[in-house]
Amino acid sequence: MHFQTIASLLAFSGAANAFFDSSPWILLSTSPFAKAPSADSIQTSSSVLGFTKDALSTCPTDRYLIVSQPGLNTQDIRRSNGCVMPHLCKVVDDERIKGKSIVNEVVGNLEDAQLSEYIKSACAKQGKTATVEEIHLSPLSWEGRAAAFAANDDKLAQGLEKATEGDSYTFLFYSTPGEPIYEPEFEEALRTELKRNVQSDEPSKGGNNTEWDKLPLFEKYQFFTPGIFMALITAVILLAILSVGIRALGSLEVSYGAFEKDMGPAAQKKNQ
Repeated sequence: MHFQTIASLLAFSGAANAFFDSSPWILLSTSPFAKAPSADSIQTSSSVLGFTKDALSTCPTDRYLIVSQPGLNTQDIRRSNGCVMPHLCKVVDDERIKGKSIVNEVVGNLEDAQLSEYIKSACAKQGKTATVEEIHLSPLSWEGRAAAFAANDDKLAQGLEKATEGDSYTFLFYSTPGEPIYEPEFEEALRTELKRNVQSDEPSKGGNNTEWDKLPLFEKYQFFTPGIFMALITAVILLAILSVGIRALGSLEVSYGAFEKDMGPAAQKKNQ
């Protein structure tokens, strides 16, 4: 149930997957927001921070928990096999939450938000004393990602247990996008009729020369490569075009008299 709730809130179109430099933003509060949050699934960091600071300017709750998770993206949360961070999904489904602002893709830098200092300053202006805690989870890497999620969720659970003891708290979870890692995918080697895929257990040239000599000719040597085939096809096409042009020039029929000067009576009258 918890996973379905956060997955529906974080659902977005497939086109958003193209934003590798974006990250999710989750702002939850037991106090309702005076201004309705934008429903856009893709927003800039400036617009998200503007709304967040506007919502926190009145110091709406007594406790604040700010959690940062570097390297997280929305696809990590909305997986088909369940929620990778159960405590994060659970707090989203808390019945005490009256204000929710969840942005699937935040494009821009969020590292210099300094929301902890902003909250303390805003609460001091309102004459309130608020408890502000920050949790910096370990960055995620492509290796051991599942184990990192489990460890970070346990650390998040400890902070949530303390922050959600009362009925007045605000929870902010955000991430900074990690560097995209290129993982090459190698396709199966191209097979042609003239080049067979020789198994590793077949004799090599450096092994038994007697068995090597018994192999068929096309298993010993490679006479053509894909590059040679492409060059031959290109040459055939160009030669066909050239032959058409030569035949077109050869089909022209012009009499020799067309190039002689007209010396008839009509031409003499024109010259006069």
